[in-house]
Amino acid sequence: MGVVFVSGIDTGVGKSVATGLMARFLARRGRSVITQKLVQTGCSEPVAEDIATHRRFMGIGLLDVDRDGTTCPLLFSYPASPHLAARLESRTVDVEAIDRATQRLAGMFEHVLIEGVGGVLVPLMEELTVLDFVAQRRYPLIVVGSLRLGSINHTLLTLEAAQRRGVAVRGLVLNGRHAAPEQIAADSKRLFLQALPRYGYPPVVVEIPDVRDESAPPAVDFAPLFDGGACPCPL
Repeated sequence: MGVVFVSGIDTGVGKSVATGLMARFLARRGRSVITQKLVQTGCSEPVAEDIATHRRFMGIGLLDVDRDGTTCPLLFSYPASPHLAARLESRTVDVEAIDRATQRLAGMFEHVLIEGVGGVLVPLMEELTVLDFVAQRRYPLIVVGSLRLGSINHTLLTLEAAQRRGVAVRGLVLNGRHAAPEQIAADSKRLFLQALPRYGYPPVVVEIPDVRDESAPPAVDFAPLFDGGACPCPL
């Protein structure tokens, strides 16, 4: 499978939970898997907070590649978009450092899941968005969304932006936290299943429950996102 990029429809939608659960699923199927964080902002720890979250959901401790910074080579203290967080520290987002880290991980593990930052149009630098980064590397994308009120607009905008850039989308992961009333949630899911093929993507939607206890992660079947291989990029 190689490298897969995990992005959200917005910030705080549950990318870290979804990434950790997907890594746990693959590991429990006997696959060699590692997660990477594209950039971590708002971080005062030596290891990216989202990486630590992934490991808790995977049921393992921190790894050597976490401690030496390979799984997240860029940490910034201010909680903002990477371009601003870097500028406030008189630094830049070094995409070559990110690529070197990914290449090293890909040489060590069969699967690399890269968690992004916020949504796909978040700027890494003034003229480079997350989606630019993904499109340039032709990484397949998994989009993490929700069934809360307002998610339809955010989700369809994300799919349309990905299609316009020729980025392959494997499907949606919908986080059950803050879900809208059942009538709205069910209709949102129906619309997403219809929209994915319209944009040229497989109609794959995986739901994860509202996870409160990281020590007891739920068993979620992510096979539809991984067993079919990379879907072709839309024309």
